[in-house]
Amino acid sequence: MKPEPTAAARPAAILAIILASYFMILLDNSVIFTALPSLQADLQLSTGELSWVQDAYTLVFGGLLLLGARAGDLLGRRRVFVFGLVVFSVASLLIGLAPEGWWAIAGRAVQGIGAAIVAPASLSLLTASFPEGRERTRAVALYGATAGIGASLGLVIGGALAHWISWRAGFYVNVPIGAAMILLAPRFIPETVRARGRFDAFGALSATLGVGALVFGIINTAEAGWTSPVSITAVAAGVVLLVVFVLIERRAAQPIMPLRLFRSRRRTGAYIARFLYLGAMIGFFFFTTQFMQEVLGFDPLQAGIGFLPMTAVNFAVAMSIPRLAGRMPGSIALVAGILVTLAGMFWLSRVGVDTVYLTGVALPMVLVGAGQGLAFAPLTSFGIIGAPAADAGAASGLVNTFHQVGTCLGLGIAVAAAATVPATGSAVAHLASQVSVALTTGSVLLLVGLAVTAALILPADLAARRTTKQPGVAAAPQLQQVR
Repeated sequence: MKPEPTAAARPAAILAIILASYFMILLDNSVIFTALPSLQADLQLSTGELSWVQDAYTLVFGGLLLLGARAGDLLGRRRVFVFGLVVFSVASLLIGLAPEGWWAIAGRAVQGIGAAIVAPASLSLLTASFPEGRERTRAVALYGATAGIGASLGLVIGGALAHWISWRAGFYVNVPIGAAMILLAPRFIPETVRARGRFDAFGALSATLGVGALVFGIINTAEAGWTSPVSITAVAAGVVLLVVFVLIERRAAQPIMPLRLFRSRRRTGAYIARFLYLGAMIGFFFFTTQFMQEVLGFDPLQAGIGFLPMTAVNFAVAMSIPRLAGRMPGSIALVAGILVTLAGMFWLSRVGVDTVYLTGVALPMVLVGAGQGLAFAPLTSFGIIGAPAADAGAASGLVNTFHQVGTCLGLGIAVAAAATVPATGSAVAHLASQVSVALTTGSVLLLVGLAVTAALILPADLAARRTTKQPGVAAAPQLQQVR
């Protein structure tokens, strides 16, 4: 058993390095959206090849997350964290230099490897570096806020760089950031104690192949549809492999994913709610970008700036979460966040060819941004709630796994729903109808996520507060006895 975390010697520096590294990964996951048209023209990519610029990253990222989390436990989280930063930064440089499409796609896959290492290591380093209580409450809240802000701000930065410089600049910017974090991490972040034991090789293999097959099958539906033999076979193989993975984990002495993590209703609810919430949000980013550029006639820079109402409100609300920690339960903030996001998403789903940006896009985005600011921090804190120090890597790996698989499935569902719109009328009218249907589908995902939160997280969190009388949005990780 690892010792409980002690107070960090340089907490501000540690938090800054962790958040900057995590922000870089999230930024790169969304910076590509507003830059896709210029990237496609520069590298002369087909529609299918263009989709793989994003999908190669997501496929590898989602498939290797649990493996990356376990590697941190066994090899030392700081060591693994720095290695992941090196992989991610080098891959970013290679993508920026890409002379052809296959180079960019391969580079994105390598980037996914680095991200799968850095993302879980960053969260587990955070929980290892800050003791339970107010310090961890604030740190986890800021980490959760970074998830929403990074995704939102990436669209603005991506559009600006693509318009003023080149789509390549969105990847070059990672190189100096990554280099700085690589140099600073060994200096300020203490190494964690390594977990003893053997590596769960069969569990790691079945988890990686299972998640990878499932993600591939979902991605393939975007082009081939849900009835495609390849999609069906890949999804079925993924489900079978994940069932095998669970059976292996039940018997493993030192599992890569301890099933005891699912005994907590709050953790389980947070994983499922994150899966559904991110599934809705990826459709929002993907289709709203297209709507602004293809229907409203925005260029990439204008489209990026068009997301500022959401980004600004998201940032303001997210920064208030630590101050709200002593005033309301995290479950209340989460329910409110999903409700506000749902209202904004449904409002935005009413778009059409006659939509005016201010009333039809900007104002709904304010609600979406506020909802994200409220929801992401408790979604993160409840995902690691009550997990012992020895399981910190596995818990953080699950948070990021459900995050990534949720985006894959959500995008596949949104694209499939949009494809049901008959191709009648003008191309602009057809796209507007597709965007409306896709965002309506996202609203349904949010509604299901709200039901999951109300059924699992809310009652368990309120019961825990009554038992322990511990207030706070992210203080809940202290409450290990109430499940």
